[in-house]
Amino acid sequence: MENDGNQQLRLAIQRLARRIRSNAADDDIPESQRSVLFTLHNHGPQSLGSLSDHERVTPPSMNRTVNALVESGLVTRVTAQDDARRIEIDLSPTGHTYVDETRRRRDAWFSMRLDALTESQRRILDKATPVLKVLAEQ
Repeated sequence: MENDGNQQLRLAIQRLARRIRSNAADDDIPESQRSVLFTLHNHGPQSLGSLSDHERVTPPSMNRTVNALVESGLVTRVTAQDDARRIEIDLSPTGHTYVDETRRRRDAWFSMRLDALTESQRRILDKATPVLKVLAEQ
């Protein structure tokens, strides 16, 4: 793909991601905090170091993010089940509700957009999905 094609694809993906992210249960929660909530929802309780690595931020930055989430009542600090000396971060019931509602809103928004596509366009997206996953995981 030539550079202009690369740029057009990148811009389209960025715009789509931004539109999806805008469908959150609470717009006052910054994206960095939202990302941590979804990580905990998908992977379970994590140490601060694990979260830092997963989110690709420094431990002090993650500590500030977690502190804000604790203050908001969306996460809690818990003793690790396998080592009582270790503290992990986990979703609170409010955090679970937030993630579930955000997912519901995003799924509804995305389904409406997909329903507006032609059958041919949906087939193209079905074929592109594995490639987009590879790009997202690199």
